[in-house]
Amino acid sequence: MTARWTWHGGGVAAASAHFGGAPESWLDLSTGINPHAWPGAAEQAIDWRVLPDEQGLRALEQAAADHFGVAADHVCALPGTEVGLRLVGTLLDGSVRHASPAYRTHGAMVPGAAPVDIDRLGDADGQTLILANPNNPDGRFHDAADLVALLDRRGPDGWLVVDEAFADGHPGISLAPFVADDRRLMLLRSFGKFFGLAGLRLGFLVAPRAIIARVRERLGAWPVSAAAIAIGTAAYRDSGWIEAMRDQLQREAQALDALLVHYGYQPMGQSPLFRLIETADAMALFERLAGQAILTRPFEAQPNWLRIGLPADAIGLARLKQALRHG
Repeated sequence: MTARWTWHGGGVAAASAHFGGAPESWLDLSTGINPHAWPGAAEQAIDWRVLPDEQGLRALEQAAADHFGVAADHVCALPGTEVGLRLVGTLLDGSVRHASPAYRTHGAMVPGAAPVDIDRLGDADGQTLILANPNNPDGRFHDAADLVALLDRRGPDGWLVVDEAFADGHPGISLAPFVADDRRLMLLRSFGKFFGLAGLRLGFLVAPRAIIARVRERLGAWPVSAAAIAIGTAAYRDSGWIEAMRDQLQREAQALDALLVHYGYQPMGQSPLFRLIETADAMALFERLAGQAILTRPFEAQPNWLRIGLPADAIGLARLKQALRHG
């Protein structure tokens, strides 16, 4: 019954159809997407009559590169990181391992790739290794120094592929400054999660220039929409909003932590966009919350886990509090 919601976040319409209640009445805490969307999207002038402009695309990649802390010729815009992960998977050969538990697509990128326990990443020395930082779904951090050490142990044919979809809230953990033509390091970055505009479908690959050239060739002439170019460029240049949002998310995550602790749950993770709790009745708790039109994220492979995204405001936090109180 919960299979629809253990696959990935979202699915409010399906939840509404199954549990009842109008879709607009649901509180969606299942995705880990910033509930505070960048406010300038509606103000961008977008000409839908013409093809996306190549000069604009390069400006977008420059703005993103400045935000990441890397040269623009190491950055390639993508129609979302989900596409990017699967495209990168086609470039990998040899022995490939993916950290576990982690984002489901990491295990589907390369046929035959094998999991390696996230606490025993040294078991993948000499091989290509795919992982996330911060990790999804548990939100744990890998120190940049530890990841550089992992990079140094890939061997002559191995790559380190790091999914940094949730890194924007914590710029100090990114490996972007280490990307270079002589390092076998690739990063995936998401726009929609931190900027709260997941429907735009915009992401980036940060990699050696030879890899960037191969990916651009596969993507073709217009990899992202005119809207993605205009909105993404302006948002990445809005440094004031970015800094203020990082502080706001940390404060709101602390309030969520306090609520969960109050009701006997120990929140795990350091990404402010979501928290993971471990409880023997995780599936039952998911269904109780769904019965009150609150959608969270259960996990089939970890039946004692439940991920809870950040509520958008005090009203959302109060709804969650009431649901936990009556659970």
